[in-house]
Amino acid sequence: MNSRERILAALDYHPVDMVPLRISPAAGGFYDHGQKLLDLIQACGHDFGPLDGVALPPPLPASDFAADGSYHAFRTDEWGTRWEFRIPGIWGHPVAWPIADLDTVESYPMPPSPPPLHGEDLARARQTVAAHQQMGFRLDGVGSLFEKLHSIRRFEEVLMDLALDDPRLHRLADRTTDQLVAGAGRAIAMGSDAIIVGDDYGTATAMMMSPETWRHFFKPRYERVFGPARAAGMRVFFHVCGWVEPILADFRDLGVNAIWPQLTLFPAAELHARCRDLGLAVELHPDRGELMQRGTPDQVRDYVLRLVEDMHTLDGGSWLYLEIDPGFPWPNVEALLRTAMELRGR
Repeated sequence: MNSRERILAALDYHPVDMVPLRISPAAGGFYDHGQKLLDLIQACGHDFGPLDGVALPPPLPASDFAADGSYHAFRTDEWGTRWEFRIPGIWGHPVAWPIADLDTVESYPMPPSPPPLHGEDLARARQTVAAHQQMGFRLDGVGSLFEKLHSIRRFEEVLMDLALDDPRLHRLADRTTDQLVAGAGRAIAMGSDAIIVGDDYGTATAMMMSPETWRHFFKPRYERVFGPARAAGMRVFFHVCGWVEPILADFRDLGVNAIWPQLTLFPAAELHARCRDLGLAVELHPDRGELMQRGTPDQVRDYVLRLVEDMHTLDGGSWLYLEIDPGFPWPNVEALLRTAMELRGR
């Protein structure tokens, strides 16, 4: 099996020859561990394409640091949201939102949608994707909907708008969905294997809104994004943290092929059985809180080995997803990646 075949088999709950793997070379971990982390990631490799082109993030500007050496930065993005950052390489918190009044939705200067590819640009993009697929599965991110809404408008106001079913929020969501549709269209045109959307809908104990509200507001908009991808024979991935069990069947209805859930909220054997019944493959992201920050290397190794056993990973339907955050002690990082290498015969 080559890497792309391995992921396609896992998506269809077919047996695989080794534990499949996806690594995200996140900037936050590199700011903590530098070159030794890059070397270990590249030695490990994964099934989602080459990692030899991954590089360390550039040094942060001196202006981002206070006199005592602490990191504290502000940035305004292309959507007009001002963000505050306290940890290098980690997503910040919004401190100013461009949409305070929903009456401004129509005049809000949204960033341009990704333009469609034509002619030589399309031919080059298709060649790049085809070359990638010789070395691994090609996955393209197309953005988020709920998370984008509550980054351009205060979170609590978005929740109230949802409860009121405000037509102006519907219009803002439609304009935002247009961006996702355009991104999916580019991935389709390039011949990618899959698209991924990321939106968190749950707390540790419940959804942030009723399942009925989610189905009314979000589900039809995801259909706009996912429908053309499904028609083109592509796969659909969905990253979603929190307790979302009530809408797992809705993901199946939308043609989602794989979810990336918060594993600490689901007993592994129950999650495997539920997702197998629904035909949802699962990305297995080991606990980035208690385990990786405060556990021991032996606990990390034992957890990963037990996880792939409980999820019957070699029978298909799941793969490991590894991402290194700031605050992970190096012995735990090394244990995580070396256990993955051990499972893959490296």
